[in-house]
Amino acid sequence: MSDWKRMRFKKNKVWVALRPDGNLDVQDGKVLIKYQLNQAHEYRIHVDSLHILEGPEQIETAVAPVEKKKAPARPKQAPAKAAAGKSEDSHPADAILIHTDGASSGNPGPSGVGVLMKYGPHEKEISRFIGIATNNIAELEAIRIGLETVKNREKPVRLFTDSNYAFGLLTQGWKAKKNLELVAEIRALLTTFRDIRLYKVKGHAGDPGNERADRLATDAIKQNS
Repeated sequence: MSDWKRMRFKKNKVWVALRPDGNLDVQDGKVLIKYQLNQAHEYRIHVDSLHILEGPEQIETAVAPVEKKKAPARPKQAPAKAAAGKSEDSHPADAILIHTDGASSGNPGPSGVGVLMKYGPHEKEISRFIGIATNNIAELEAIRIGLETVKNREKPVRLFTDSNYAFGLLTQGWKAKKNLELVAEIRALLTTFRDIRLYKVKGHAGDPGNERADRLATDAIKQNS
């Protein structure tokens, strides 16, 4: 049973494995991290990518919980197949709908992400410039930002992307050859939701949510060019 320490990796707090002497368990320059102590997935990242938490964020070293008799697991819903029809059809009434898109001018070049979130009558738009990146990174980053923005992860979430690349990596078991840390971060995020489905929609085909997310992404580039 390993001890774990709370640290920061990119914009997220993570648990980092420690040796018995209390120091980071570094092997070949990498350390083992988890986003949640009770998650099955573990990742190895370069130790230089970690940052110490300071001030009120600092959390004492924690010991991974002792495994107890498990309650019957509630059925999990696998990420969905490609959506049929319009992206807002046939979803739970209390679902949070997230439309994401990424754009890059140059590939790689100046890039932006667009996220449109809907919950009942409420809407939230995110238009963010992410610097120089590829279109694939922008698509993944839009998904990551959309997922991180959800506060109540007990509610059903339906996320829509027009990226074959992102959809394949996150729902079809494709092996990531690039952007490994970003893909791992999103996969870990997906495990924190009770009921989440990802849908592939056709880009630039009149889907209202996708069109708005595309405008938010391209606007981010224009405003920073």
